[in-house]
Amino acid sequence: MSGTIRLGKLLGIPLHLHYSWFFIFALVTLSLSAFYFPQLYPEWSRQLAWVVGLATSLFFFASVVAHELTHSVVSMRFGVPVKSITLFIFGGVARITREPLKARGELLMALAGPASSLVLAGIFWGIALLTAPVSQPVNALAAWLARINALLAVFNLIPGFPLDGGRVLRSILWGATGNLRRATRWATLLGQGIAYLFILGGIILAYTTGDWVSGLWLAFIGWFLQNAASSSYRQAVLRDALTGITAAEVMTQDCPLVPPGLSVQGLVEGNVLHTGRRCFMVASGERLEGIMTLHHIKAVARPLWATTPVSQAMTPIEQVQTASPREDMVSLLERMDSQDINQLPVVEGGKLLGIVARDSILKFIRIHSELRI
Repeated sequence: MSGTIRLGKLLGIPLHLHYSWFFIFALVTLSLSAFYFPQLYPEWSRQLAWVVGLATSLFFFASVVAHELTHSVVSMRFGVPVKSITLFIFGGVARITREPLKARGELLMALAGPASSLVLAGIFWGIALLTAPVSQPVNALAAWLARINALLAVFNLIPGFPLDGGRVLRSILWGATGNLRRATRWATLLGQGIAYLFILGGIILAYTTGDWVSGLWLAFIGWFLQNAASSSYRQAVLRDALTGITAAEVMTQDCPLVPPGLSVQGLVEGNVLHTGRRCFMVASGERLEGIMTLHHIKAVARPLWATTPVSQAMTPIEQVQTASPREDMVSLLERMDSQDINQLPVVEGGKLLGIVARDSILKFIRIHSELRI
């Protein structure tokens, strides 16, 4: 996810903070410190309300991380790699590089997050009970966290894809039908229906009560769920279309080769501008030496184009990810996505056979869709 700050790693999983998180963190802290706690405990000083509100907000987002981390641990247990965990405006998301291989795996992965939230709710509720006669601020903090974690678990168990409840439903349908795409379609339709109910409920709430903030926020959540459900289904269709397809069937064989001594300016004027291509293989005879893309060209200062050979600007072949012509396109696309690669040379025996690029994959899928293959 772009626009993130890397915070470090948890259990080997990179933890990122999306810039939108600062908005929701400020909103939660403000609502707790300026409204919620002062209304419940008017005897508190302003400073105490803000300290407790800030601490509560931090513990809340730590709970979100725990929710996603539990998903991730179970995912890795079933052989599904987790690329990262990102906190953003709607909470958190664990980014997995592929779908589970079996319905049982997805069922347990989906239930893990809500289960962790319920466990946290129980822990915080116990702390609230123990601290009630001892510390009012700690009691207030723990009681709010107990309720919000219970609410987080219940919300995520709504049977609308891609919420955890929707994934539970999909795993059940998948197990019953044996068809992941059909199960995803049914779960997506239910998810979209629930999303539209959120939008409608938000509009009705705003008009009937005059609470436009809550109404718009509810509608915004519905809009987000609708988009997430549609996006998840498109990904499932994409994977289904590529199942059983190899790199050799999708690769482009018309791969322009350029010599390593060619200047960057010569490459631009003689190749890029005339052909519109964005990727070139650098080779001396039949020996591959590297790959040159528009990204490499833009990394060279414009006044240096004429004097900079391609060999100095390219990525050496030793550092280039390559694909086998027999590699399955689903795993290949997962690799490209997990490593943020736009094109992969298809190589066998040190010889370039072609290039698999994202646009060639999309073209392949579009043609198959039109022909209904």
